[in-house]
Amino acid sequence: MLAWERMSLESDLYAPVKALLEGQGYSVKGEVKGCDVVAVRGNEPPVIVELKRAFGMGLVLQGVNRLALSDAVYLAVGAFPNNIRSVRKLCRRLGLGLIVVVKGRADVLLDPAPPPVRPRKDKRRLGRMLGEHARRVGDPTLGGSSTKVPMMTAYRQEALRCAGFLAKNGPMKVAAVRLAADAPKAAAILSADYYGWFERIERGVYGLTPKGRTGLEQHGWKDS
Repeated sequence: MLAWERMSLESDLYAPVKALLEGQGYSVKGEVKGCDVVAVRGNEPPVIVELKRAFGMGLVLQGVNRLALSDAVYLAVGAFPNNIRSVRKLCRRLGLGLIVVVKGRADVLLDPAPPPVRPRKDKRRLGRMLGEHARRVGDPTLGGSSTKVPMMTAYRQEALRCAGFLAKNGPMKVAAVRLAADAPKAAAILSADYYGWFERIERGVYGLTPKGRTGLEQHGWKDS
């Protein structure tokens, strides 16, 4: 593949990789707890994919780090590595899979296989990642997205639902916001006010700040 044919952005690899995994029955979401792609299917261990435009040591180190979460870790690149035989051999020894995305199509060149020694799984970290995947509504963030783009986490989605409800209805009690906005963590979100969107009107009653309305506009929030 010529240099100019490489994917221009890591996030350009996301859609083909997502389509590949969804075709196998996985629920796929991008940028979950630092992982570019997380795919879940039933009670199986999650499939994790790290995206890079080209193969390199940074990508390998990311993949090895993700082995603490799952045995099913793939490296996905937007061009065939120069020495593909050596790359396949390296991935096989590390227990990593390899995916190449060419012309909008993702193909698996190598599936993960257990190396002689597997790193011990970090159950707490795995639980946080799967919890975020489960709580996040839809798939609002492309895997491999720039860190300059605000990450649409489950927490931010819940805060946006609270802000949208207050924008429509005015100051309300926490219990009403929790129920109407489908926000189980409404009390913590409103009181902590991490984004500066909320203000305490009186005990147990919160309203929306001007910064909150701006935040809704910036995220393209539309009242349904």
